[in-house]
Amino acid sequence: MSSLAEREKQLLLQIARSALTLGVEGKPPLQEFPAEGILEQPAGAFVTLHRRGRLRGCVGQLLGRAALAAVVAHCARAAALDDSRFEPVGLAEVSEIEIEVSVLAAFQDVTLDAIVAGKHGLVVSQGRLRGVLLPQVASQFNWGAQRFLEETCVKAGLERAAWKDPATRVQAFTAEVFSEAAFALPPRKAQFG
Repeated sequence: MSSLAEREKQLLLQIARSALTLGVEGKPPLQEFPAEGILEQPAGAFVTLHRRGRLRGCVGQLLGRAALAAVVAHCARAAALDDSRFEPVGLAEVSEIEIEVSVLAAFQDVTLDAIVAGKHGLVVSQGRLRGVLLPQVASQFNWGAQRFLEETCVKAGLERAAWKDPATRVQAFTAEVFSEAAFALPPRKAQFG
C-alpha cells in the first residue's frame, strides 16, 4: 500500500472516532465510508486507544479482503468494547480517549539481523499460535531487536527463544502510525454514522 495523504489519515481517524462512539453508545456498527481510493483497498490496521496517556485498548486485523476504512472502523469499535485486557470504554470516557491508527504494510520473512527495532513490527507464528507487536512498542520500551523478537514470541504464547526454532515463522512489517494528537483534531466528535 502506498503512503497515506494527510486527508486520508484524518478521514481514518474520523472513521475510528465515529465507530468507537457508536459502539460505546450501543448503536449499530458504522457501515458507510467515504469513497476514497486508498481507503477502499484491502489493508491491515490496528487501532490503539489511550486515556490520560495510558493504554486503554488495542485491536488489530492483519491483511485480508476488507477495505482499510472498514478495518479501521471494526478495530476502533473492538478496541473500545472487546479488548479482553480492559473493561469496555464507558460513555464518560469517550471524550478523554485519544485514538492512534497503525496502517500495516506487507509482511516479509526476516531473520534477527534484519530487524530494526522501532521501524519494524513483528509477527511470530508457530502452528496456531501467533503474536503481533507494532513498531512503536519497541520504541516505547526501548527494546533492541532481540528483546523485541523475544517479547513477540511471548505474546504468541511461545517460549522467549522460540524464534530460533525452524518451525517458527518470523515476519516483519512497517506501519504508518498517526494519531488524533498529531492533527489536533477537535475534541472527539463523531463525523460519520
